[in-house]
Amino acid sequence: MRRLALLCRLALLAAPGAVAAQVTDDPLLQAPEDAPAGSTLAWSGDATVRYEHTRGIPGARPSPTLERVRGRVRPGLAWTPRAELEIGGALKFALGSDANRDNRINNDNERSDGAGLDQLFVRWHAGESTALLFGKTPLPLELSPLVWDRDLRPAGVSIDHSIALGDYDRLQLVAGVFAGEHLYGDDSRIGALQLAWRWHEGAPGNAAVMLSLIDFNDIHRLAINGLGRTNLRTANGFTSDFRLLDLQLVGRHAFGGWPFEARIDLVRNLGADDDADGARLSLVAGDRRRARGWELGFAWQRQQRDAVLAAFSEDDWWFHSFAHGAMPWIGYGLTDRLSLRLAGFREQRDGLADHTRRVLFDLEARW
Repeated sequence: MRRLALLCRLALLAAPGAVAAQVTDDPLLQAPEDAPAGSTLAWSGDATVRYEHTRGIPGARPSPTLERVRGRVRPGLAWTPRAELEIGGALKFALGSDANRDNRINNDNERSDGAGLDQLFVRWHAGESTALLFGKTPLPLELSPLVWDRDLRPAGVSIDHSIALGDYDRLQLVAGVFAGEHLYGDDSRIGALQLAWRWHEGAPGNAAVMLSLIDFNDIHRLAINGLGRTNLRTANGFTSDFRLLDLQLVGRHAFGGWPFEARIDLVRNLGADDDADGARLSLVAGDRRRARGWELGFAWQRQQRDAVLAAFSEDDWWFHSFAHGAMPWIGYGLTDRLSLRLAGFREQRDGLADHTRRVLFDLEARW
C-alpha cells in the first residue's frame, strides 16, 4: 500500500507540469514554444503511472496471474549554447508494487524500482541537413515495437543526413554504433543503418518507406543473465546470430479532422537458419496527445522464434518473440500534456493452446 500511495503521488506531481507545458514532437530535445527569446535552457520530461493485469501466463512461476502498479518519472534538461549545438540529459526514477528480483521472470526491459541516468548527449548540427549525436539517448532510428522497445537507451554515436527531393520530399540516412545498455551488465554492441524516403512530410497526407539493417554483437551475456527469453538458446548463449533486415511502409492522412496512420513492418533475421521472419500491422485513428483528443488503435504482430532479439523488443507485449497476438487500445487527451490509455493484449505462444491476456491502463504526462 505504501508503494501504491507513492505512485499516486507521482501522478499528482506530474499533472500540473503537464497542463502548463506546450506540445513538442520531442519533449526532451526541443524548447517550449513559450520560451523567452534568446533562452538556451529548457526543462522537459515525462511521467507514467501504469496498472497491469496479466493472466494465463505459461511456464514455471509462482502464479499464472500478475497484477501490479508501476510508475516512472524522467525529468530532463537541454542546453543550447550555440545554434548548432545541443547538450542535454535526463534522470529516471522508477517505483513499482513488485520487486526488482521479478523483472527477469516478468520479461521487463526496465527495473521496477530504481534511479539512474536516462540520457546524456551532445548533438552537433554540422549543417542544415546533417547532425551528429553522441551519448546515451533513444535509438535515433524510427522502428516499430516488433523490433525495438522505445524506452531503451543505448549509448553511442550516430549521424543523420537528409537530401531534399523537391519541396516536400526527402531521403534520410541514419547510421550509428551503440552499446546496448540493457539490464544486468549487458555488454552488447549494435550497428544500425536506416534509409528512409519521406514523401510529402508534414502534409495532411504523407507516407514513408524505411529500410533498416540492425546487427547485434556480443550478446551472450544477455542469455546468461536470463534475458534470452523466447529466443532459441544453448548452454553458452544464443543459437542464432541477429542481423535484422527490417522494412516499414507508413501512410498517413486526415479524415474530417481525424489523423489516421497505417503501418506495415516486415522483419527477417539474416543470422538465423530457421524461424527468422516477423510481421506487424498497426492502424491508429486520432491522437491522445491533443486536449480532448480521442485515439483508437489496433496492432497485430507475429514473430517467429528468432525473428528478433527478444531482449530488445517491446515489453508491453508479454511474449517478445515465438508468438502471435493482437492489441486494441483506446486513448484520451485530458490536456495537451496529460493523457490516458487503456490497452488490451491477446497473445498465444507457439506450441501452446491457451492464450495469455493482458490489460494495461496508463496515465501519461509530458512537459
